[in-house]
Amino acid sequence: MSTLGILHPPLARPRRARRFGVLPGFGLSMGFTVFYLSLIVLIPLSTLFFKSATLDWETFWTAVTAPRVLASYRLTFGAALLAALVNLVAGLAVAWTLVRYEFPGKKIVDALVDLPFALPTAVAGIALTALYASNGWMGRWLEPLGIKVAYTPLGVVVALIFIGLPFVVRTVQPVLEDAERELEEAAASLGASRLQTFLKVLLPTILPALLTGFALAFARAVGEYGSVVFIAGNMPMVSEITPLLIITKLEQYDYAGAASIALVMLLLSFVLLLFINLLQWWQARRGLGKNV
Repeated sequence: MSTLGILHPPLARPRRARRFGVLPGFGLSMGFTVFYLSLIVLIPLSTLFFKSATLDWETFWTAVTAPRVLASYRLTFGAALLAALVNLVAGLAVAWTLVRYEFPGKKIVDALVDLPFALPTAVAGIALTALYASNGWMGRWLEPLGIKVAYTPLGVVVALIFIGLPFVVRTVQPVLEDAERELEEAAASLGASRLQTFLKVLLPTILPALLTGFALAFARAVGEYGSVVFIAGNMPMVSEITPLLIITKLEQYDYAGAASIALVMLLLSFVLLLFINLLQWWQARRGLGKNV
């Protein structure tokens, strides 16, 4: 052994400090997570694949591409997308008003935002139908103008807007509360207009929350049934939504056909939500790159 090794022994590697967590370790937590998600989500959804697999390809394709089914897809996803876009703008306006302004009855307005969460969807559908019917408080004024809401696709959009608004408001509201107003004041002092301040300073901060609220509102609207079935009128090829068509198939004991349509809805919803999540990831990474 060299003298150098005796005089200067190699330094021992410092031991990595163990982190103390309140919950159990990763193995147990991950195992419980996978078990719970499998029990509640994966296993029930897998029955759609197994039940649809009882049909041969030609029968399956005929079941999911029938003209009546395609019309329900267009209405369901089109109305859900339109309602989510409306809620994207309206939810931002409501959240902005609740965060940035003080006015009488603010707490009442804040509580009313959560009303669609607490109200049974069937009750909401009946109330909207009574409001927008030809003899309702709003319908009697709209129909002379050529705007018919109840028992039309427009009524479906109105119902989906009603049930989706809280998702955007409650997602954007805490982000607006945490936003630093000093940045807006600095932008204004440098000569930026209100529009420039919103687009360049505030919007990048709240955009991930807006996309999350949009995704939640869209996902809720795609599967909504109770509030839509009353105001839609349920006319095939006109105002019939896909969830109602699935219920109709089940009442006819066509379980394989109902599972096939539900499987298509599941796949389409998954693709759209995956796209929105990728957009959120891209936006977050883009913002991180700018900060670096």
